[in-house]
Amino acid sequence: MIKKSSVSTRSSSRQIGIVKSSLPDCFRAISYSAKKAIISALLCTAFVFASIFPMQVNAVTDDSITAPSAVLMEATTGKIIYEKNSHEQRPCASVTKVMTLLLVFEAIDDGKLSYDDTITTSEHAASMGGSDIWLEPGETMSADDMIKATVVASANDAAVALAEHICGSEDAFIEKMNARAKELGMNDTVFKNCNGLDEEGHLTSAYDVAVMSRELTKHKKIFDYTSIWLDNLRNGKTQIVNTNKLLKTYNGITGLKTGTTNDAGCCMSATAQRGGVSLISVVLGCKTGKERFADAAALLDYGFANISVKELKLPDDMPVTLKVDKGMEGSVGLCCDADSNIVIDKSKSPEIKTTIDLPESIEAPIEKNQKLGTLTFSLDGKPVKVCDITAADSVEAVSFGSVFKVFFNSLIAL
Repeated sequence: MIKKSSVSTRSSSRQIGIVKSSLPDCFRAISYSAKKAIISALLCTAFVFASIFPMQVNAVTDDSITAPSAVLMEATTGKIIYEKNSHEQRPCASVTKVMTLLLVFEAIDDGKLSYDDTITTSEHAASMGGSDIWLEPGETMSADDMIKATVVASANDAAVALAEHICGSEDAFIEKMNARAKELGMNDTVFKNCNGLDEEGHLTSAYDVAVMSRELTKHKKIFDYTSIWLDNLRNGKTQIVNTNKLLKTYNGITGLKTGTTNDAGCCMSATAQRGGVSLISVVLGCKTGKERFADAAALLDYGFANISVKELKLPDDMPVTLKVDKGMEGSVGLCCDADSNIVIDKSKSPEIKTTIDLPESIEAPIEKNQKLGTLTFSLDGKPVKVCDITAADSVEAVSFGSVFKVFFNSLIAL
C-alpha cells in the first residue's frame, strides 16, 4: 500500500511539473507591462463579480451562537436581524447600567444634572460589592468621573451614587427605571437595583436590552465614555480599564456595556458602526467571557456582511399642493414626513420605487393635518413603508358667511 502511494505521488509530481513548465511558455513572449495589464484586468473582473454577486456570511444559527439568549438589532430603525430566545427573562448583570446611564443622560438633557456637579458618596453607595472603584462614605467626585467609572470600570458604587444624586435614593431611582422601561415597551423587564448585582426578580430579556441600548445610543455623548480603553480617576491615583475587550479587537466597535455575575453568566450589549450601518448585538448567559465576546462579534459580522441601510426621501415628482374645489382657497399645501431609514438585504436590489396615491382635487372644507393621500415605498414589489400625505393648512368651504367676512376685511383694509 505504501509503495503504490509513493508511485502515485511521483506521478502527481510529474503532472504538476508539466503544468508549471508550460506556464512560462505561455507568457514568455509577453512583456512585463502586458502581464501587469492582464493581472489588473483579472482583478477588476473579480471586483465586478463581487459587486454584482456579493458574498454573504452564512446565516448565524442557534447552534453557532452559544449564548442561550441573543438579539441583533439595526440601531437606526430598531429592526431585528437575528434573535434567539429574545424574550426569555434572564438576569443581565451590569448590562443593567445601560438603563441607569440612560436616565443619567436624560437628567443632563433636562438640566437636572451637570457633568461638573459634585456627587457625595453615601454609606449605601460605598457598601456595594462586586466591581467598584472603592468609594468611601463622604468621598466626593464629579458627575463626569462617576459616569466614567460606571461605563469604563462598571463600578457598582458609582452607579448607585449617581442614582441617589438624581432621585434622592436608589429606591426612587429604581422606580424611575421601571417606569422608563414600560414607556419603551420593555415588557420582559423588572429592575430591582441600578447596578445589576444578583437579586431575586431582577430580570430582563435580550430584546429589552437591545431596546434600552438603542435609546441610550441616541445620546451620542455616551460614546465619549464607551470608547475609553484606559483612564484614571482621583488625579491619577486610580487606574480604570474598560471591561469591553472588543474595543481592542473589533473593527468599528463603539460600545456599550458588559456584565458578569454568578446568576447572569457573561452578558454583553455591543454596539458597532461601519459604512453607515449601526448595529446592536446582545448576548445573555454565556458561560465564559471568551464566548460572550465571540458571540457578540459573530452577530455583528453577520449583520455587516448581509444588510445595508437605505435612506428614504421624497421623490422628485412629489406634489407640493393639491387643487381644492368649492373652497376659500384654490389649493392647499401638502406635507409628508418620509425621511427615515429601512434595512435592505445585500443580496437584493437596493432600488426603491415610490407610488403616490393622491386625488386630482379635494372638496373643502379641509382640516389641517387631514390625510389626503399616501406615499408608498416599495422594494422588490413589496411595500416597505407607507407615509400619509396631509394638508399643511385648513381651508374653509365657500359660504355666504366666509365670503362676507373676506369682503368686510377688505373694506377695513381700504
